[in-house]
Amino acid sequence: MTTTTPPVTLEDVRAAAARIEGIAHRTPVLRSRTLDALAGAEVHLKCENFQRMGAFKFRGAYNAVSRLTPEQLSRGIAAYSSGNHAQAVALAARELGTTAVIVMPEDAPPSKRAATAGYGAEIVTYDRYTGDRVALAEALAAERGLTVIPPYEHPHVIAGQGTAALELVEEVGELDALLAPVGGGGLVAGSGTAVKGLHPGTRVIGVEPDAGDDTKRSLEAGRRVSIPVPHTIADGQALHTPGELTFSLNRRLLDDVVLVGDDEIRHAMRFAFERLKIVLEPSGATPLAALLTGRAGRLPGHVGVILSGGNIDAERFAALCGGGT
Repeated sequence: MTTTTPPVTLEDVRAAAARIEGIAHRTPVLRSRTLDALAGAEVHLKCENFQRMGAFKFRGAYNAVSRLTPEQLSRGIAAYSSGNHAQAVALAARELGTTAVIVMPEDAPPSKRAATAGYGAEIVTYDRYTGDRVALAEALAAERGLTVIPPYEHPHVIAGQGTAALELVEEVGELDALLAPVGGGGLVAGSGTAVKGLHPGTRVIGVEPDAGDDTKRSLEAGRRVSIPVPHTIADGQALHTPGELTFSLNRRLLDDVVLVGDDEIRHAMRFAFERLKIVLEPSGATPLAALLTGRAGRLPGHVGVILSGGNIDAERFAALCGGGT
């Protein structure tokens, strides 16, 4: 009998942790008695909204860019993203002395576009409902000799994202369950690799917006399924197909995928602001929404939740969360 080594392993995540140490923040873990009572569990919130550039994406971007050769760095890099990976690559490029060209949708949140430009990147826009961001980025890379750093379809990116879960387990110990948002699948793939590599019994639960359930449908079908580009406030999870690499990992790692609606995401953002005193962007709040609504079922014991980011401007936050209860 032969066994195949997965494309990303616990040792890859540990190597990424060593590479980003002192560059990326070791983000705090918050507790809330109110949340514990509501969830019926001991909940540990890994606050990636306090990461550099405001989201977990810096971990994977820096790990991947820092592994490029001097020649590749001299020619520059390209990426495509609705916002957080764009900022992460732009910041990693600046830290490592190279340049970045980022393909972003025209309707990306203005604050994310402004931050990406502020880190020194060139921005090229496209229509997310009619354009092909991968083809556009690859064409730019071919024309200019750039190296493409994709947002999730890269083992070094996935390994870097997994360092958030690795830090969480190092701080709080073995988890009975871990909840993380699912967009392209890189965060939950890296997180699952880390926690199951350390404690195989940990349940890994992905959370998607109900309008963007491509990963859930794909797991149920046993193959990658495409859906129409979703309309959801969780712009970081508005994808129509899981990544090929991430899906191959998540088929093995994910124990479940649960769905939350936009109103439930808004409620979770309000809860985080009012009770936890932190700001979350919609995608960053989806695992908390799953916990508050009970979508993930009863999760007794120690539960980890990755709050993936907080990149949202005051005007949009107020529009989404202002008024009502």
